[in-house]
Amino acid sequence: MQVKSFEEYQQVYRKSVEQPEQFWEEIANNFLWKKKWDKVLDWNFKEPKIEWFKGAKLNITENCLDRHLEKNGDTPAIIWEPNDPAEDHRILTYRQLHDKVCQFANVLKNNGAKKGDRICIYMPMVPELAIAVLACARIGAIHSVVFGGFSAQSIADRIKDAECNIVITADGGYRGNKEIPLKSIIDDALVQCSSVKKVIVLTRSRTPVSMIKGRDVWWEDEVKKVETQGNLDCPAEEMDAEDMLFVLYTSGSTGKPKGVVHTCGGYMVYTGYTFSNAFRYQPGEVYFCTADIGWITGHSYIAYGPLTQGATSVMFEGIPSWPNQGRLWDIVAKYKVNILYTAPTAIRSLMSFGDDALKGKDFSSLTKLGSVGEPINEEAWHWFNDKIGQGKCPIVDTWWQTETGGFMISPIAGITPTKPGYATLPLPGVQPVLVDENGKEIEGNGVSGNLCMKFPWPGMLRTTYGDHERCRQTYFATYPNLYFTGDGCLRDEDGYYRITGRVDDVLNVSGHRIGTAEVENAINMHSSVVESAVVGYPHDIKGQGVYAFVVCPNLHDDPELTKKDIIMTVARIIGAIAKPDKIQFVSGLPKTRSGKIMRRILRKIAEGDTANLGDTSTLLDPAIVDEIKAGAL
Repeated sequence: MQVKSFEEYQQVYRKSVEQPEQFWEEIANNFLWKKKWDKVLDWNFKEPKIEWFKGAKLNITENCLDRHLEKNGDTPAIIWEPNDPAEDHRILTYRQLHDKVCQFANVLKNNGAKKGDRICIYMPMVPELAIAVLACARIGAIHSVVFGGFSAQSIADRIKDAECNIVITADGGYRGNKEIPLKSIIDDALVQCSSVKKVIVLTRSRTPVSMIKGRDVWWEDEVKKVETQGNLDCPAEEMDAEDMLFVLYTSGSTGKPKGVVHTCGGYMVYTGYTFSNAFRYQPGEVYFCTADIGWITGHSYIAYGPLTQGATSVMFEGIPSWPNQGRLWDIVAKYKVNILYTAPTAIRSLMSFGDDALKGKDFSSLTKLGSVGEPINEEAWHWFNDKIGQGKCPIVDTWWQTETGGFMISPIAGITPTKPGYATLPLPGVQPVLVDENGKEIEGNGVSGNLCMKFPWPGMLRTTYGDHERCRQTYFATYPNLYFTGDGCLRDEDGYYRITGRVDDVLNVSGHRIGTAEVENAINMHSSVVESAVVGYPHDIKGQGVYAFVVCPNLHDDPELTKKDIIMTVARIIGAIAKPDKIQFVSGLPKTRSGKIMRRILRKIAEGDTANLGDTSTLLDPAIVDEIKAGAL
């Protein structure tokens, strides 16, 4: 599955475009199937309908666990580093992880879980989170992991949308110096969720929690019951390649998050292949992805991709800068990490501490670096390359999305010549195109346009849960017969791709997509707000910050307090991740005569680029622009 030279990359890439089905069939043959496929691919982007490895039978956990037991059962699968460096770390070998997954799969069955059920997981970054995810896949239940920073309202929306019947959570969790009361947040969410019959609670923080008779059970008690029953094996449920594996909710340009659906066969092949090829993973290497399993990066490149390849992964509960600014580098040295995969936001934040935080740190084990979540700016790229990689570690700057399942445009470590800020070239099997506003393909190099894909790949989303029309509208209706990524892109003279940012009303804050409509809806729920508009602006650490223009006619004596109240409202409705960085009170918003808010103008003001706002004479009230400009923060 790995390319050995740049010449080979070019040959393989050509073949993957000319004979895509044959290419993917050869890749798929590296995995374990209970029954092979009748047909490699059946697709159209009109409905859309995409089916890979049709008729094949498998279980992804047999590829992640069982197939490694004979030769590599004692290889560490997960090395877990706790939030508090004084607490003991844990190592789970493939054999131990297999046993624990089977054990918890039986716990799920004992609690009424069956194939096709949707199970919500809201947990801290502990090994049990990975175990819960794999146990769902083992029995054919569909997991929906919700990031531990989301609010009760956000969880309730996701549970109701997927009609989950079981929730797996913990009493609490740790992130840096914060303790997160996970169970009580779940209790608040479940007031609205009649579909949930069982809540399984792991002990982590020993925070006092309420346990409701008949609904709430302790993880440890349930595991004991399975042990008492003799720890029976849990054979993997046979799944069809196109059966649902999981739903993961992501922000869009409208208020309601959408559940992106990934399936068993294609997703397995794609995450395993992209992990192996882009990082050129070798047996025995220690790989450390700093993401949370609550995001797609954690699904694909902590849970599934590395495990299908028998890799050793470091999983970290805390944050890179706590209890001190050198924490991440201490972890790299402690486990002799070879491959470090992190986000530009983390890199910029660590860079801001200056070089003192790097003094005396040992980076000698590192051989490859990776970046994910947003385009990495040149300054951060050079710092990462020079100070952390010491000029000897290729940087794999990966472009991909929740919807794509895995890397799409990315260097192959040590093979693809890199350029700071560029995702470089598509991986074999990926066919990008740039189009103009009308969907006409822009050919040649030295051009820019909207980034689309003209051919399916195994890891792509199949639908949005319970609303296929939304999937069609969002990704396939903008340009006929193309998958639209929502990103603008530049292709330079060498054919290298650089992502230039979202072209829709979606922000990329710290590598996480947040819909402007979602934040506006939350702000508008504050009692004194009449209307709001949210745009992104350049932020030194997060990449993009959230700038809110808020119409609040009856401002009380203390505008600063009102700002804090609005921020608290957003945190309660969505979660802290969506809190506005700047709030400017305005008497009105720039609108067209038909009532559409001109976010383009607000974006320019937020960026401090007020010289070229374009023609404002067509606005309903052009004077409002001068007022907003004068009050800009």
